[in-house]
Amino acid sequence: MGVGKFHLHLGIVYYKLFYTGSINVMAFRNRRKSAAPGRFLLILLLALITIGAVGSYFMFFEGEKPVASLDKTNEYIGKNSTIQYTVADRKSGIQSIAVYGTQGDMKKLLHTVTFPRSSYIGQAGPFELSQSISFDTQKHGFKEGQLTVTLETFDFSLRGWLKGNKTVVHKEITVDTKPPRIEMLHNEKYIIPGGAGIAIYRLSDSDTRHGVIANGYFNPGFLIGDGRDDTFISFFAIPYDAEKIDSLKITALDKAGNSANFPFSTTYKADRKKKDKINVSDGFLNRKIPEFQQYYQEMTGSLLEKYLYINNTVRKENNQKISELCNNPREKRFWKGRFLRMAGSSRAGFADYRTYYFNGKAIDNQTHLGMDIASTRRAGIKAANHGVVIFADYLGIYGNMVMIDHGQGVFSLYSHLSQINVAVDDEVNQQTILGLTGTTGMAGGDHLHFSMLVNGVFVTPKEWWDQHWIDVTIEEPITDSKF
Repeated sequence: MGVGKFHLHLGIVYYKLFYTGSINVMAFRNRRKSAAPGRFLLILLLALITIGAVGSYFMFFEGEKPVASLDKTNEYIGKNSTIQYTVADRKSGIQSIAVYGTQGDMKKLLHTVTFPRSSYIGQAGPFELSQSISFDTQKHGFKEGQLTVTLETFDFSLRGWLKGNKTVVHKEITVDTKPPRIEMLHNEKYIIPGGAGIAIYRLSDSDTRHGVIANGYFNPGFLIGDGRDDTFISFFAIPYDAEKIDSLKITALDKAGNSANFPFSTTYKADRKKKDKINVSDGFLNRKIPEFQQYYQEMTGSLLEKYLYINNTVRKENNQKISELCNNPREKRFWKGRFLRMAGSSRAGFADYRTYYFNGKAIDNQTHLGMDIASTRRAGIKAANHGVVIFADYLGIYGNMVMIDHGQGVFSLYSHLSQINVAVDDEVNQQTILGLTGTTGMAGGDHLHFSMLVNGVFVTPKEWWDQHWIDVTIEEPITDSKF
């Protein structure tokens, strides 16, 4: 073959290879282009199915367990008992609740509730539920001693083989159906309106709320303070305006709700009511109203109208505050012996029924709940007995006032002071100068208004100033109760 023919033949081969190859490449590329949309749709469909499956899983198979609590259930229960529970589920909602009691080998269902499914999307049951259930421990066969309370709750998730997420909590409580026993050791022989007395008693269970209820008013009891751990004393009082004693009893309530009562009686000696007349002058109003206006800016009207607002509304608010200050007496008895009386002349007595006159016309009636003692101007005021200061500030009709907690429900009050020398939580004794006498508050002249209170009830100071009364009413019965 000549060179020319060879070159021609080689060209033809190259041309065929190139031409054939170019046709095949283009066909392949065309096939890829035609297959791409289908493959994209398939991938998109698979992605949507995956997303839907994952979303459905988290929607219907959410894994957050319900929250359950028995924290509000008392650690002690009696015969008629209450169990308090709280459950919550903020995802699918609460499906069911069950409460069981277990003691030894015995397990009893105490309470159960099931909610119908309200939806398959989002909330299917209540998000939260709190309930108190009552049951009779003896009827269910539970005995004295330890009892395990179990709270079991499911939500509406489809986890747990379609049963839902489950939460179980337990609480150990004590079954106690026996009420405390009260043994009376001493009770008051007689008492007067605005007078005080004591009861001494022994309890079988000291871990109780106990004391004396006098005419519906509770007076707490305290350890007597001489080393005995089962003997208690309760100071109680009869208000100055009580017509009679309707009820008088020692009461004890244990942690399981079991209660015991020991009624007792005393001779009630009615007292003659003392009356007093107070003249309110223009000069008094002009001096006093500006003082009160600083603290009670809501007052409106004439000077007389403002005075009546102070003598009624403010007086009630002040006495309510004093009562609240007496709500948490210290358990320790700080005081010893009689309470000291400030030297000076008596200007007004306890439980004096006052009628107030303005320009010869009766305008108001109130009762004086303390003793007014006048000495020299700005005389030093000593604490009547040992105790702790619980108030040292301005208080309406009482002006600058100091109150002392002497322990076990006994309090003293000092008002109209021109100066206060002590602060709250100061421990004081009979040598401590609390402040100076003055004319602050509803005082017409320089003097001390002194009050005694027993658990928030105003009582006559004369008894507490009398050592003989202290000995006969308190000290001797305490000594006798030891035997």
